[in-house]
Amino acid sequence: MTIARVPQVPASETPLRLLGARIIDGTGREPIERGEVLIEKGVFSYVGPQRDEEIAGATTVDLTGKTIMPGFFDVHVHVSMGLETGFQAMAAQFPEERNIGTAATLRDTLMAGVTTIRDLGGLTPGFRNLIARGALVGPRAHMAISVLSPTGGHADMHMPNGLSLIPQEMAEMRLVDTDDEVRVTVRELIRTGADVIKVCTTGGVSSPSDTPSDLGVPEHHVRIAVEEGQRRQGQPVTAHAQGSAGILEAIKGGVASVEHGYEIDDEGIELMLEKGTYLVPTLSSALRVPDPAKVPPFLYQKKVVWSNIAREHVSRAIKAGVKVALGTDAGVCPHGTNLTELGHMVSLGMSPMDAITAGTMNAATLLRVEDALGSVEEGKLADLVITDVDPLTEIERLADPTEIRVVVQGGRVVKDNDAWLPVPVVLPGLAG
Repeated sequence: MTIARVPQVPASETPLRLLGARIIDGTGREPIERGEVLIEKGVFSYVGPQRDEEIAGATTVDLTGKTIMPGFFDVHVHVSMGLETGFQAMAAQFPEERNIGTAATLRDTLMAGVTTIRDLGGLTPGFRNLIARGALVGPRAHMAISVLSPTGGHADMHMPNGLSLIPQEMAEMRLVDTDDEVRVTVRELIRTGADVIKVCTTGGVSSPSDTPSDLGVPEHHVRIAVEEGQRRQGQPVTAHAQGSAGILEAIKGGVASVEHGYEIDDEGIELMLEKGTYLVPTLSSALRVPDPAKVPPFLYQKKVVWSNIAREHVSRAIKAGVKVALGTDAGVCPHGTNLTELGHMVSLGMSPMDAITAGTMNAATLLRVEDALGSVEEGKLADLVITDVDPLTEIERLADPTEIRVVVQGGRVVKDNDAWLPVPVVLPGLAG
């Protein structure tokens, strides 16, 4: 399996030299003031203090007063979903309508400064392949393809009367109730091309027949999923886990990350610190109470209660030093404003620098691509964003995607709102 699926559109052969900007490199180190970034053939070939010598043949740009950061990750998205459009509207769409909408969402996500995503239910490998070939504009994509839960759990979208809220042909949700069902389903997903396996160890806010306190996939089924991933290319397991008991089931079962973690308690925090488990708190969704007219009553009622629970418990985990990676649950909250999450993390006790690291190097490490992505360092793929904002003092402004003035992905300039860089913007293929 190719872990870092990089768009194959060639980067410019002309070196691009960026001078004078503050560089926040994604590692958590102190910024480099008046720094220099040199990009050659899609890779960072120099990152450090600005040098005096000329670079023959390079396109040189003065970015004094601006900030360079790595391209960001969002490790919890559902780009083919948009719950606030309504379940009925989603169910009424033809496949081509849904696919074109997904392509537009991918583009909006990239323009928001997110150059890599992990889709945790709904996106299929065809989108990943199109992006990798350069036929579609979007972040490079890792994916779970489907979500696993028991009957009556978070992936079971049947109402009490037996009718489903989503069409049966939508393969996002898979029900597993026995050891063999877990094994077969995980093997099928890996065969299809899953980069990660997602299980639901609790119920959820958006599912109709359970609550976040309910237990879902038990610890021993989590262990089976972990074993199956290790038999293949080492696909990790992540868990939708909101209530405290299910969070413990997930951690003890060996997941790489806990998604949401709204009611994480002291025992869960201690276990996460011991095992090095990541928390992906999805605060953009957790702290946002939707318009009650646009969602089912059961969803609105649960969200009101669980937003307050998440604020208290996730803050405790952040302050305890649990490793955090940036994920929004976009699709449950609006797409294209992914960096709203940075401000939320800071509001719950994280420093701005740590929030940036959560969205860059931490996220890259969780996805196992830290050797190629996640920081502005020599030898890595040239993913970066440029902004006028000082993110160490005004990080909440990055929630507005227009504040991300430039996006570079794999050495290709894919966004340049102010024509700061005198090189072509490359938007290939279907979304170009």
